Amino acid sequence: QVQLVESGGGVVQPGGSLRLSCVASVFVFGSRHMAWHRQAPGKRRELVASITAGGNTMYAESVKGRFTISRDNAKNTVYLQMNSLKPEDTAVYYCNLVSGDFAWGQGTQVTVSS
Repeated sequence: QVQLVESGGGVVQPGGSLRLSCVASVFVFGSRHMAWHRQAPGKRRELVASITAGGNTMYAESVKGRFTISRDNAKNTVYLQMNSLKPEDTAVYYCNLVSGDFAWGQGTQVTVSS
């Protein structure tokens, strides 16, 4: 059974930075098209960033230029570096396949507030 464990969230002021991590207990992690998703209160879950097995990345327009997704296949880990954070980035952040087909983890709360 796949297990996804996210960490690194917290409370940060606007303009601040956080680095999220997700460890995935999944077979052949290195071949998976992984992504970070987020869900803000009262809103649907949305795809924030994705990274292919080959390292190609894509970003939602709202985070482009501020967030960077990366992966370490030796550690079965995917990261999300978040810079220049805005209040509208406040959400619970989850990692999963781009398709979201794995069971969702508990996520990690990111709160951007002054």
